Amino acid sequence: MCKNKCKWNILALLLLLLSVNFTWAQEKLTVVVKNIRNKKGHILVALFKDEKTFLTKFEYGKRVIPGGSEVIVEFENVPPGEYGLSVIHDENDNGVLDKKGIGIPREGFGFGNNAMGKFGPPDFEEAKIKWEGTNKTEEMILRYY
Repeated sequence: MCKNKCKWNILALLLLLLSVNFTWAQEKLTVVVKNIRNKKGHILVALFKDEKTFLTKFEYGKRVIPGGSEVIVEFENVPPGEYGLSVIHDENDNGVLDKKGIGIPREGFGFGNNAMGKFGPPDFEEAKIKWEGTNKTEEMILRYY
């Protein structure tokens, strides 16, 4: 008697399980960029793997349109580790941080830990963040000269 009834119950359970949309939580590294002075161009956010590639070749990058004085940028599928973090407000969309004649940035910039260098950008150690693969938010304040 249970044979047919049990088969139908198992079949119904399988169909129910197949119809459920399983969405596993995706861990995110969120970067909140603050103090954006206008809506021109794009905000470029980059994660650098090590000191050797810091500010020359990023491992992960995002390009977002500024909609106001703050943007939120999310990175997914980034392996845990230490990353140098840098942000540029590329107001003229040429892909680089424009500078004045003596090397002073003309566009907004920022680094992990809101680090500042003495005569130029901070080094990797000052600008690195530790990403452990769990949800994390980093806040960055853009600076303009």
